[in-house]
Amino acid sequence: MIKLEGGWDEVLADVFESENYKKIRNFLKTEYFTKTIYPPMHDLYNCFRFTPYNAVKCVILGQDPYHNPGQAHGLCFSVKEGVELPPSLKNIYKEIKDDIGITEPDNYGNLTKWAVNGVLLLNTVLTVRAGAANSHKDCGWQWFTDTVIKKLSERKQPIVFMLWGGNARSKKTLIDTSRHLVLECAHPSPLSAFNGFFGCKHFSKCNAFLEKNGMTAIDWQL
Repeated sequence: MIKLEGGWDEVLADVFESENYKKIRNFLKTEYFTKTIYPPMHDLYNCFRFTPYNAVKCVILGQDPYHNPGQAHGLCFSVKEGVELPPSLKNIYKEIKDDIGITEPDNYGNLTKWAVNGVLLLNTVLTVRAGAANSHKDCGWQWFTDTVIKKLSERKQPIVFMLWGGNARSKKTLIDTSRHLVLECAHPSPLSAFNGFFGCKHFSKCNAFLEKNGMTAIDWQL
């Protein structure tokens, strides 16, 4: 039985009881015991454990976890201490500096502080085989995380959704845009960052929206 706390157990109770989730769980049992899977099993649901349901102010949507050793730990775009910054995260830091003037550490990519301050760092697929990007994209995670997005969209308190790249932007249809703010642009990958990610000013726009709606702005400084 999964125990996430922070209100997620109640919100996702029907999900964890469903046949769809049981299929994901059975698939993962085989994968984790026969292959190298990231993130480690104990880190799988960190994005929920660090950010309670009612504390979510912003959702940053990633695709699937990093697939190299020591990187993924259950938060999208984040890496463990001591791990070199991936290119996409370097570009996120660059945009934060250009947008709101914050200089993030160039040798530290653990985004847990964002998570505990209300940023749900959610990948649309929560696991991956070592060295094989998108290898778990068809195991059922998309259904699971689509349901999470819908549950968040049902909340009365407004949320900012940052959708970067085509995969994330396809989730816009799951969100009530009359209540929540959806910010869209290109992915921060070096392959696309110059096509609209740089200069998007999502971080300042997020905080302006939160403050307008009576909430505390997010401290993006790590």
